[in-house]
Parts: sequence; C-alpha cells; structure tokens
Amino acid sequence: MAVSAHAVARTWLTKVPAITATFWVIKVLSTTIGETFADFLSVNVGLGSIVTDALMLAVLVVALAVQLRTTKYTPWIYWLCVVLVSIVGTQITDLFTDDLGVSLYVSTALFAVVLAVVFAVWYRQEGTLAITSVDTPRREAFYWAAILTTFALGTAAGDLATEALSLGFRNGVLIFGGLLLLTWLARRAGAGLVLTFWIAYVLTRPLGASLGDLLTQAKDFGGLDLGASVTSILFFAVIVILVAREQVLANRHGVALKGDGPLGGRRPDYAWAAAGVAAVLVLGTGLSHFHAASSAVDGGAATAAMAGAGAGPQAASAGRQVHPTTALGDVSRFAAIVGQVRAEVSRNDLASAKVRVKDLEVAWDDAEAGLKPRDPGKWHQLDDEIDAVLSALRAGDPHQSDCAATLASLADALDTFDGV
Repeated sequence: MAVSAHAVARTWLTKVPAITATFWVIKVLSTTIGETFADFLSVNVGLGSIVTDALMLAVLVVALAVQLRTTKYTPWIYWLCVVLVSIVGTQITDLFTDDLGVSLYVSTALFAVVLAVVFAVWYRQEGTLAITSVDTPRREAFYWAAILTTFALGTAAGDLATEALSLGFRNGVLIFGGLLLLTWLARRAGAGLVLTFWIAYVLTRPLGASLGDLLTQAKDFGGLDLGASVTSILFFAVIVILVAREQVLANRHGVALKGDGPLGGRRPDYAWAAAGVAAVLVLGTGLSHFHAASSAVDGGAATAAMAGAGAGPQAASAGRQVHPTTALGDVSRFAAIVGQVRAEVSRNDLASAKVRVKDLEVAWDDAEAGLKPRDPGKWHQLDDEIDAVLSALRAGDPHQSDCAATLASLADALDTFDGV
C-alpha cells in the first residue's frame, strides 16, 4: 500500500515507537534491567540509596533533555529513557515505602490518583491520550509524566501483591501475566486502544519485576537461582538486539512505517519478539541447571570451609533447632556471615569486619524478593538489625563495643527466626 510523502514526513515527528510485539518484550525486560542496575549501584558498588537515587535522577534528566531535543523517534535514546524512568519510578515507590513508612495500600492508591490527574490534565489540554499523537513538545512532556507515574504505580501495585499480600513472585508472574492476557483479549474484543495500552503499560512493570525475581532468586525461594548478574546480562543482550533492529527500521522507514521493507512486517516482528522470549526462557533455564550443578559440586567444600572458619552452629550443624515463629525459613546463610564478622570484631579487626559485612549486605539484598513475602514483619525487623550493623561498622570512627553489640543483637534475631 502506497504512503504519501506527507505521511512519511509526519511520521518522523512522532517521538514514540509503534506498539508492536517487540515493544512489549523490550518494555518487560527493561523493567528488570533498571531495577537490578539500581540495586547493583546501591549495594554492590556501595554508593548507598541516597547517592544512587540522586545519580539516577540526574542521568534521567539529561537523557530526557536529549530525548525532548530530538526531532524524530530515536530508539536507543527512547529506550534509555524508559530504563531510567523504570529506575526512578521504582526509587520513588521505595522512598515512600521504606524511608517514609507509607503503606503500600496508600502508595498504590496515591499513585493511581496522580496518574488519573495526569491523564485528566493531558486530555483537557490536548483532547487525546493516544501515544500516536505524541508529536509536540507539550504532548511529549505529558507522555513522560504519565510513563514515570505508571512505573511508580506498577511498582507499588506489584509490591502490594507480592509482598503485602504475600503472594510471592511466582504467583506474581501468573497474576500479572494473566491480567495482561485479559487486557489483550479485551482489546481484541473491541475495547479502546488508549485504555488497554495504558493498563498494559502499568501491568508490565510488576510482571517484569516478578519475572526477574523468578530467574534470580534461589531455588529455596522458588526461583531458578540464575543470579542477578547473569539475568541482567541475558536481558541486556536481548534488549540490545531488539533495540538495534528498531534503530535500523526507524532509520529506514520511520516509526509509522516500521514493518515495511525486507526486515519488517507484522509476522517478522512477532518472530523477533518470540525469539527474544525464547532466548530468555531457554538460556535462563539452561544456565540455571548449569549453576545448580556447579553449586552441588562446590557445596560440600563450602560448608566445610564455613564450619572450619568458625561460622557458628547455624552453618555447621545439620540439626538446627527449628523456631516456628516466622515463615522466613532457613536463614543460616546469613548467620554464617554474621559469625565470621563477629570473629573479626572480637579481634578488634574492624577494617576486615567492614569488608566482610559487605557479603552480608549483598546476600540479604539478593534474597529480598524471596524472603520478604514470606513474613514481611519479621523481614523488616531483620532488615533494621542489619542496617544497624552496617551503620556501626561504617561509622567514621567505629567502636568495637558498638559493632559487637549490634552483631550480637542480629545474631540473636537470626537464631530466633531460623527454621525450615
């Protein structure tokens, strides 16, 4: 079908991508990448939540400035902004929940109201909420405001389901995946495109987070134990390939004409999207089995090493006392690290203890998605105990007595909560 030169010129002014299967695959994967990268900077690199939040916000402002200054859809810039908005949107929700103590019920309702206000003002000013009409600076500003709010809302709603309601990430994948399928069916049955798009956009945030947790969490928690680093690399590789294809098609045809030409078309787009999903599932499952086999080989030696190092009875004893006061389960891995840190502190080697406690911080952060839904109250209690240990060891002038006291309190809590 021929397209007029005027229509071609007009498509270059559209600043957002065509809504295709690859769009949704990239959107889901970018959600996990954004969250994992922020955690990596905050915990693994050691920047802390305040510095990480400020850094990500600054980078987002720069990226959005570049996006707003462009005169046409540029895939790599657009998707970079989406990843950064994913990070900042998540951080906003975490600020409300973790730092300000706002209930997830309240924050979910609050962000829903904010999103409704954004949509109301947008529609009143422009007369449309269709992303196909995002071709002026003001409309694009409304668009990115809505995108940021959907990420905050999606994060709050996802945490509400998987943590506050204790549904867990496995159920999260099923629930949000099912809701997304129902949204697609509603669209096929004649529901409005604008309504179904924005509903799907909110749902893909918790779906992506639940999918990422399913791949990264330990098998004890119901995950595939792939690890955050491997999962991030896998997702990032798929995103790069799909965005590179988007860039090629945008350079050749523009956004509305995406799909024309030898690399385009609806069927090839479905094929590329399916290939991306298959890569995540097949490679993720395969790498999970490989990781499990490697862990089994090294497990015995690691356990013996921890016991020999004086990691404590929690790690060395196969017959631990079970305390049915919590649903957290086996927390002996954290108790083992605490035992090693206490040994360093008892020798007044606070520098070595500070280095070793990093392992506790990383292990605890990695296990959050698996542990927290089991017993949120007890998880927060242990989280506060760990924060106290970190603060004591990382003080400008740490004192042995303060470090020893916080570690003893944490060890007692771990012993009390440990169970199977």
